[in-house]
Amino acid sequence: MSRNKIHSLASPSKPNSIPFSKSNPYRLYQVWKGNNKFLFGGRVVFGYDATSLFLTTFLIGAPAITFCIRTICLMIKEDDPPLKYPVLIGGLVLTVLDFTFLFLTSGRDPGIIPRNSKPPESDEAYTYTPSMEWINNKVGDIKLPRTKDVTVNGHTLKVKFCDTCLLYRPPRASHCSICNNCVQKFDHHCPWVGQCIGVRNYPFFIMFILSSTLLCIYVFAFSVVDILQQKRTLWTAMSHNVLSVILLLYCFIAVWFVGGLTLFHFYLICTNQTTYENFRYHYDKKENPFTKGIIGNIKEGFFSKIPPSLINFRAWVSENGYPAKVSVSSELDGSCNSSKEKFDIEKGNKPGEDGDAPVPYILQNLDYTGIDDNLKSQMEDGDTGSDPNSKASGEEPSHSRWTSTVGGITIDEMSQ
Repeated sequence: MSRNKIHSLASPSKPNSIPFSKSNPYRLYQVWKGNNKFLFGGRVVFGYDATSLFLTTFLIGAPAITFCIRTICLMIKEDDPPLKYPVLIGGLVLTVLDFTFLFLTSGRDPGIIPRNSKPPESDEAYTYTPSMEWINNKVGDIKLPRTKDVTVNGHTLKVKFCDTCLLYRPPRASHCSICNNCVQKFDHHCPWVGQCIGVRNYPFFIMFILSSTLLCIYVFAFSVVDILQQKRTLWTAMSHNVLSVILLLYCFIAVWFVGGLTLFHFYLICTNQTTYENFRYHYDKKENPFTKGIIGNIKEGFFSKIPPSLINFRAWVSENGYPAKVSVSSELDGSCNSSKEKFDIEKGNKPGEDGDAPVPYILQNLDYTGIDDNLKSQMEDGDTGSDPNSKASGEEPSHSRWTSTVGGITIDEMSQ
């Protein structure tokens, strides 16, 4: 299935070129209909349960910072601490990496598909049958089936219509009920990062759980070393190093969770599956249409380029959340509101050029050949203008026909 075909199913439209005006006074993130939370003017996109980041940050930061502080204390007590500086640096690096990947996963657009303002127009003729499931009355009188067949790598797949986003979801996309968005290559909604995991933040999610696993192993290993290097019995050493014992037990429990999750997602990458597909479709019972072999799947999972976002949350939109259509009449009213403004129509000056005021869009790029030819013909016939007494003498007033082109639309008018 071609990339253009996949994008056409969702009918994404990026509101990038709509300027600020009275008809569109909002940024898209201010009127977004999903359950996302935004920071820094829509530049950072969080999920609905972004407050869970505080708990996740505490669960990672508390043991990591405690381990680093304890290592510093041991360095101060001992005159010649063996390998304490590398141990401290290693712990700090892993902690910083873990937090970096956490916030890159949580504060990033996971691959949200733009909503449609109206249902897509049907380009196919459907014959009604009682067995077909049709979309509900939310989309009006348009008759569209609930599912649509698309072909991916020679396999026919059914894509579903989303009643909320008013679009046919591309293959591997799904609607997250928590964030209320359709997401490309939806994997799952992770409550620990408070964000959907999709095509645009999945690599960062993998690096987050991998760095968390390495941090747990790191703290666990050096906590064991701190206990064993003391020249005492095991129980005596543990009683004198309660903090090391707590870190050891905490990391032992945590590594089973994050380590198991890491191994599971490595399996999904090698088989080119998502968590949603693995739990629902069970490709062990049927062929996976997306697999490219182990090597190809690993290349796609770790070395593929992250696609750009389909949505510009900082774009100017109208109150309903969609780009406002530019009104010719309003533009003329705004541009021609002063009789003192002089425009060089044929020159077509732009704002700031030669100090002239801007020419209204509808008056730019006009084709005046029809007028020029008419004037020339009148001058050749000795007629320099309309005769004011022609109407009184019973003669019909002369008419000239001219055409102009505005925005690719030809206007055919009669002038007297």
